[in-house]
Amino acid sequence: MLSSDFGRKLKVSVFGGSHEPFVGVTICGLPSGRKIGADKVQAFLKRRAPEHNPFSTSRREGDDLIIKSGIKNGMTDGAPLTAVIENKDIIPSDYSEFYNIPRPSHADYTARIKYGNSVNMSGGGPFSGRMTAPLCIAGAIALQFLESYGIAVDSRIVSIGGKEDEAAINEALHKAKESGDSLGGIAECRALNVPAGLGGPMYDGVESALSQIFFGIPGVKGVEFGAGFKSALLFGSENNDAFYFDENGEVKTKTNNHGGILGGVTSGMPVTVRVAFKPPPSISLPQSSVNLDTKEAAVIAIKGRHDLCILPRALPALESAMALGIFDLILLNEQA
Repeated sequence: MLSSDFGRKLKVSVFGGSHEPFVGVTICGLPSGRKIGADKVQAFLKRRAPEHNPFSTSRREGDDLIIKSGIKNGMTDGAPLTAVIENKDIIPSDYSEFYNIPRPSHADYTARIKYGNSVNMSGGGPFSGRMTAPLCIAGAIALQFLESYGIAVDSRIVSIGGKEDEAAINEALHKAKESGDSLGGIAECRALNVPAGLGGPMYDGVESALSQIFFGIPGVKGVEFGAGFKSALLFGSENNDAFYFDENGEVKTKTNNHGGILGGVTSGMPVTVRVAFKPPPSISLPQSSVNLDTKEAAVIAIKGRHDLCILPRALPALESAMALGIFDLILLNEQA
């Protein structure tokens, strides 16, 4: 069973696979003696559940949280915190043909090249969006810690299929569903009340720390901070954020094109990131592929249960990535 790790002071390891017996997470470095509300974690997990979105997969998992270690009497005890979620609604037969005929834009081909048949790729295996469930466990815990620092994290959908208006988005989603296609889009995530002074230059920068976590979310193909790529189209006089003192005598900027990060260090303004998600590659339209065993061309039409667009369910995963990254930076800053 594969695992994937990130973090420096707060070390997070996500493990399992879409059709493994369970998915889970281990978090090392949590301060001890802090109250953790398991009910809050469970409520956060429900936000990524597909039943809230008519354009999501028909797969239904209870996502019941099982805490194995690290919490005693509702408090962190200093030991690594490990929690799992059992996978119950699994249908491996839906994916049996994809070992020989890889799905376009999926990890079927690259996983076979790297791991052979040693990794269970049913449902996408360890590359699946299912892995955002344990990420959200860790994120929900980090968010509870951030509350004590007065830091809040929120997110929103910016666009789907290039449409920003809600009515136009719904129309585009219905058209894609009728045609057997899928849609990607852009979401925004912010961390509010982040203190100035977190991070460092170059590879110790906040952008570097956060990008790794955001790019670990399946389907993410682009990450930008503040004005991002738009800043390349601006004059310096337009892109620069003028400083001023607010009513409390604190330094702020009149705009936030820098996304709350200057030179890799937080400025005290909201840390703002936009993330681009590709369309889910599992579509029912016929697609060209190859048969890796026979060395012949093949055509594949993907059946089974899949998301038409992952953005609505991805928002808690984005908030989790932001919360975990910011909390790790805080712990590193306190250690310095």
